[in-house]
Amino acid sequence: MFRRTATSTAFAALAAAAALALTASTTATAATAPGFINGTDLPPHPTSPWYAGQVTQGLPEFAPFCLEDVLPAQGSWHRTFGTEFDTGAVQISVRAASATAAAKLATTLERKVATCAADWLRTTPGGTASWEDYGKLPVEEGAHVYGVHTSIPESEPGVHLYGIGRDGSTVTVVQWGQMGNLSHAPVADFKKTTTKAVNKLNP
Repeated sequence: MFRRTATSTAFAALAAAAALALTASTTATAATAPGFINGTDLPPHPTSPWYAGQVTQGLPEFAPFCLEDVLPAQGSWHRTFGTEFDTGAVQISVRAASATAAAKLATTLERKVATCAADWLRTTPGGTASWEDYGKLPVEEGAHVYGVHTSIPESEPGVHLYGIGRDGSTVTVVQWGQMGNLSHAPVADFKKTTTKAVNKLNP
């Protein structure tokens, strides 16, 4: 089984996106934007609070690792989160044209994450990667949690958690990441985060 680690480049992009969002103004209105999690809904960091950016219409400047080129800009909103250290997160939610279209998007996102480690290895000579399927969650139309770890020689390893869920015609994905491997991932807390994210989509 492949197992995944996140590269320092991916974390640099995540940190840059979080910094940008912290100063960005809200462009989505409360009437049309899905509900989003807050920093307190994320797995607690042992030494830093979470800093939340604004809920902003469109996709973040940097696509989440593993999900490049699969999230539609139309109907999307995002919120990025950062800490004082190397841990960051982003939530992206999409209002699709229908429940059927939303279900198809959620399936596409799940497949993309499930094949990410193998895809990354094919383009990263000398790298190592792994992934883990942490199972489904019984919330609204369902959610699924995955872990991905990637590493390259002479670079810090990284780990990401992904929560992908749907409520009607709205899909959300939450990505959490930091340096480390899958044994360092707060899976139980992140499952709670994912459940909250789906429950908040259409309050």
